[in-house]
Amino acid sequence: MRYLLVVLDGAPDRPNPEIRNFTPLEYAKMENLNKLAIKSKVGMMYSVGKGIAPESDAAVFSILSYDVKHYTGRGPLEAFGSGLKVDSKTLALRANFATIET
Repeated sequence: MRYLLVVLDGAPDRPNPEIRNFTPLEYAKMENLNKLAIKSKVGMMYSVGKGIAPESDAAVFSILSYDVKHYTGRGPLEAFGSGLKVDSKTLALRANFATIET
């Protein structure tokens, strides 16, 4: 049996003045998502624990049934996914880069 897991990570977001103070989720046209939901089993869950707002990587790690207490962060996973060799003596970090035009 095949499954499709759709995780709307960060979808609620915050009201945005550029879209009349709607959140992106409130503003979105979701005809296709609604059609998919009608044929699906849907629900909400606390991925790490009630009252805990985890980073998306820890939440997905938990959703896939991995024990979050063993999670060391995105660095090692992204290094592994990039084909880099990581061992117990390696420090693998992840960073985001951005530019701001002023």
